[in-house]
Amino acid sequence: MNALDEIIGAVRADLAKRRRLIPEAELSDRVAEVGPGLDCAALLSGADGLKVIAEVKRNSPTHLSSVPCRPGDRLADILDPAGLAAEYEAGGAAAISVLTERHRFGGSLADLDAVGARVRVPLLRKDFIVDAYQLWETRAHGADLALLIVAALEQPLLAELLALAAEIGLTPLVEVHDETEVKRALDAGAWVIGVNARDLRTLEMDRGVFARLAPEIPEGVVRIAESGVRGPQDAVAYAAQGADAILVGESVVTGGDSRKAVAELVAAGRLGGGRGGVVTSP
Repeated sequence: MNALDEIIGAVRADLAKRRRLIPEAELSDRVAEVGPGLDCAALLSGADGLKVIAEVKRNSPTHLSSVPCRPGDRLADILDPAGLAAEYEAGGAAAISVLTERHRFGGSLADLDAVGARVRVPLLRKDFIVDAYQLWETRAHGADLALLIVAALEQPLLAELLALAAEIGLTPLVEVHDETEVKRALDAGAWVIGVNARDLRTLEMDRGVFARLAPEIPEGVVRIAESGVRGPQDAVAYAAQGADAILVGESVVTGGDSRKAVAELVAAGRLGGGRGGVVTSP
């Protein structure tokens, strides 16, 4: 069993508990009340410079010494996720990513609620979504984007979840790590694709993955570089390689001045060029 399988096993166990407490029909009613989210494909396109998605991230699985996550194991002991997100927004973040997985990352839907009540930029729920229930849950808690990880989903389910996300007003961010996964994402109809430099099965990092895969992603599809952003130099590089946006967690969480760290990434991304272009969504 690899690292991704272990994470998904815990996610499914937590999901079963939440499903017993709140029926899917109740979540559907909540989604009808909140309405559709923002059109994040347009907001994250690189037409006017590289965008930064800054992450509220208590931990990375590569930093854990135990599972479930305990406070002493954390990458950052974030007591005020809403305050951190507000700093990101003030620094120019185009969107906020909130990790809600509990066991490996120490997150929760309460974090998502708190951040959503504080900021106005779009919210990404970053979790391991393997069931339609989680998409209803995601929009009911106010997120505008939902992460769909190709490596965690069989192709029919990937296509089904992508279509449902669009139907209920979520922008699906479809995450890939290799050429086969890019093809699968495109075949399923993805219009926002994130290239993760970290292989979730082995947890190994390869910062060259985005440069290799970006040419496989056609014009009209938003390209997001995920993981491996250590500072402004990486933002410049990713922009030059054709990224519309970067998703960054560790360096802005641990750097001390989160607002400044985000602002520096935003400024550096403009120097990299970016590809711009028109982004279309269904």
